Amino acid sequence: MSLFLCVDCGGSKTAVAITNASGEILGRALGGPSNFAYLGLQGFLQAVGTTVSDALKTCVSPPSVNPVALPPPSPLFAVAWLGISGVDSQAAIDTLTPPLSALLGVPAGPNLIVCNDTHLLAAPLRMYDDVDVAVACIGGTGSIVVSFTEGEGSGLKEMGRVGGWGWILGDEGGGFSVGREAIRQILIDSDIASVEGPPPPITSGKSTLIRSILEHFGVSDIYELLTVIHLPDPTSEISAVDAKIPAYARIPREKRLSRLAPLVFKSAFEDHDPLALKVLRTASGILVDEICILLRPNTPRGVNAANGVLCFGGSLVGVEAYRQMILDQLKERGHVFKYVEFVDDAAAVGAKGLALAAAARAK
Repeated sequence: MSLFLCVDCGGSKTAVAITNASGEILGRALGGPSNFAYLGLQGFLQAVGTTVSDALKTCVSPPSVNPVALPPPSPLFAVAWLGISGVDSQAAIDTLTPPLSALLGVPAGPNLIVCNDTHLLAAPLRMYDDVDVAVACIGGTGSIVVSFTEGEGSGLKEMGRVGGWGWILGDEGGGFSVGREAIRQILIDSDIASVEGPPPPITSGKSTLIRSILEHFGVSDIYELLTVIHLPDPTSEISAVDAKIPAYARIPREKRLSRLAPLVFKSAFEDHDPLALKVLRTASGILVDEICILLRPNTPRGVNAANGVLCFGGSLVGVEAYRQMILDQLKERGHVFKYVEFVDDAAAVGAKGLALAAAARAK
């Protein structure tokens, strides 16, 4: 059978899509987390194998009620493409390729593509005949931007990469970054007020962002936020149901900040709070800085936005108003992409892209 398999292996779920040679989706399945760095080899293979088996139920004849056993007794997949979070080096790819080849029944080589999950986000490159590059921009809890062009065989060739350093070192424009910037801007305004007098949003109580964040943490003084944010991560001895312990003390410091992002978005786009809008412009601007590093067409691996497609993925850039902030700032700097896509189903787009690429090579 000429089936095309795409597996999106993320930190929260595994998504599988299987198409025929025409790009029609025949099988879908969702499974548990499959971040290789977090699970290790055996846990990763189990998560992928279970989800692919479930997706194959409607792809075999006759359709199966039970999961389809892997490896298949005869070849099923013409090409398999796995985008895996936690895979950032050739060493990791080399470790995963042999067991994945055995699991899926696809020989190691050009038809078994093992790569970082950002590669899947660039699949729309194959949907257009008049562009030659894609920039994938992930903006969820974390962030990363990567540029691609068509590679040899079935895969995409990575050209440049910026960010993806994790919350301690980076993740600009993602959820953690937005939460951190919100606290910073509130504290900056309060510091200025200590010299010049309180600015209107604080004295009048009109800043919904300030009110919502203080209420979220259950504090009444802005400088109490310093204690809240810097409180050490919870230990195993802390009980999740101990009423004497504040809710924020039961979650890691990283999440204390990243969980503020929805409050910022609500204040900015529903309440039109100037402070919240400033936070998002600042956070998105730093992400734009990273995208612009890739947009240097006169460098050996730089790309020209006018010849490319910008592919967004992730919960924050899934908000149209936030995406537009990024696009507006790119335009201000002279970068306008020919196409812009938001990829909310990377596995499906990736599987269809495989089928399209195979059809184009066959012509």
